[in-house]
Amino acid sequence: MNDMQDDVKERVAQAIPDAQVSVEVDGNRAAIHVVSAHFEGMSRVKKQQAVYACIEDLIASGALHAVSIKAESC
Repeated sequence: MNDMQDDVKERVAQAIPDAQVSVEVDGNRAAIHVVSAHFEGMSRVKKQQAVYACIEDLIASGALHAVSIKAESC
């Protein structure tokens, strides 16, 4: 894993309770998959917003340009 993958994974894991997180980073693009009971009852948009909130500063700074988020309850 590279530093960006580690950073994103750690941020999401700390912010979302009991999350199983996988992250793939290719240059400035990231694919993030999160599974957590925390998402139970949340809309797809709310789940994605919860994950996005963990990394919005990386996007704003340009460190990440394109992000794909798959968030689901377990």
